[in-house]
Amino acid sequence: MADLKELALTIVASVPSVDMKTAAKTILYTVPTGKTFYPFAVIVRSTSASLAGGTEYDFGTGANADTWVQNKDLSSMTTLSTDFFVITATTKLTNCAAGTEFGIKVITGSTAACTATIDVIGYLV
Repeated sequence: MADLKELALTIVASVPSVDMKTAAKTILYTVPTGKTFYPFAVIVRSTSASLAGGTEYDFGTGANADTWVQNKDLSSMTTLSTDFFVITATTKLTNCAAGTEFGIKVITGSTAACTATIDVIGYLV
């Protein structure tokens, strides 16, 4: 029987303790060999502090993780542990080939040190 990741939208990765302050890229999911990944949504949740000041985050592939959603403002997530954000794309996209690394890049991160859990939802073909 096929893996659920090939039959339904599912969480393909759940990455805890992602640094939401430091300007850097974090890999959230690497597409398995022989597969193509179609990302559907990203959920940012379980923050350790306020994301105030976190006005620009990019999601996707490549060195800048900017091929899926760019310039996402998460600064309204000010209540730690309870606020969450569901992010979906609103434009034409390109699938993620085998070996591709899907991630987040902090451009303008939170003012305070903060981590979050990030869930990547999609499916594989």
